[in-house]
Amino acid sequence: MLAFLGFTMIIIFTYLIMSNKLSPIVALITVPSIFALLSGFYLGLGDMMLEGMKQVSTTAALLLFAILYFGVMIDAGLFDPFITRLLKVVKGDPVKIAFGTAVLAIAVALDGDGTTTYMITVSALLPLYLRIGMNPLILAVIAMSSLSVMSGMTPWGGPATRAIVATGVDPSEFFTPLIPTMIIGVIWVLIVAFILGKGERKRIGIKHIDLTAAAKKSDQPKISPVRWFLNFGLTIVVMIVLIKGIWPPSVIFIFGFAIALMLNFPKSSRQKEVIKKHSGNALIVTALVFAAGIFTGILSGTGMVTAMSNALIALIPESMGSQLPLIVAITSMPFTFIMSNDAYYFGVLPVLAETAVSFGIEPIEIARASVLGQPIHLLSPLVASTFLLVGMISKELGDYQKYAVKWCFFTSIVLIVSAIITRAISI
Repeated sequence: MLAFLGFTMIIIFTYLIMSNKLSPIVALITVPSIFALLSGFYLGLGDMMLEGMKQVSTTAALLLFAILYFGVMIDAGLFDPFITRLLKVVKGDPVKIAFGTAVLAIAVALDGDGTTTYMITVSALLPLYLRIGMNPLILAVIAMSSLSVMSGMTPWGGPATRAIVATGVDPSEFFTPLIPTMIIGVIWVLIVAFILGKGERKRIGIKHIDLTAAAKKSDQPKISPVRWFLNFGLTIVVMIVLIKGIWPPSVIFIFGFAIALMLNFPKSSRQKEVIKKHSGNALIVTALVFAAGIFTGILSGTGMVTAMSNALIALIPESMGSQLPLIVAITSMPFTFIMSNDAYYFGVLPVLAETAVSFGIEPIEIARASVLGQPIHLLSPLVASTFLLVGMISKELGDYQKYAVKWCFFTSIVLIVSAIITRAISI
């Protein structure tokens, strides 16, 4: 019964989000709450919601101050020189811009962190997209596809790390056979960028932008070279500390935001204006993260996650045991969409790995297969960085999901087929 209610809830929730019947915040809170009450969890519902919010509190703080930090840097003109140089290279050609987006996102995504990838890629390139009239959804799709390939398979990326820990396999043995798959995935992302850019070139053409005239018309005050280098240096320090894990990410951006605000806008009245300017976007993203925490807290607290995973595992017939790596790769798409990575990799994956052993399949193959559905996972409303991405391009989650789902699905299929061809997983 719990599994049935869980699947019904996911279907209704997904429909409400993608059809824009309810806003993500409302749906994330009300839909699981109603189903929890239907399941008889009257007294414990509040504790489940509170526990879920506690689990995402540091992520919410990170996103709140990261958005404010990069908002300050955009206002201060940190990315203006980069955009100007990029404009000179791409000459207003949407194909070249999309291709450049993929190259930048793939490089940044090497650190395995979605928040960092989105913040750097979108902050640097969104003004360029808006300036020539390109669809910001293209920027988001390319950034997400790049992250799904790089973060999903590198041993220091979140999904791969969880898969390695949950199955107890050697990181190098896990990663090395996946390198050809990752290379093919990178090529696929570049192909997607080319296709999307080609479509935009057909829609809006190649824009011939007069950079001198644009600079004269700009309302942004000119930033002094000294202040620009201070901002650049501060951002580099923030990124280094973030990647090396010297401080907690939320603390890094809280501290960085305070310094950036004082450095660029010394007057108190101006600081208040800047905070007010970017607080709307930051508040929405933060509220979404807490709402997602409520959703996952109820899913875990009611036991729906466990019931749904056991129901799906039970559907695998014994005659298909030898195909388990392929089954895991395919089912990782819906599994990781309806639950957090922690729930999937620490709750479901060990069961799948143990099942594989009974069929004579090494757990390491199951671990590799489990990361191939990450492109679909990143579309989930349970992924905090996805709210950051959608918020930064000022789009609704449902609209983005409808636009991106086919590209994310095809990316997963390309990764699965590549893993089979390169024998990273066997069938």
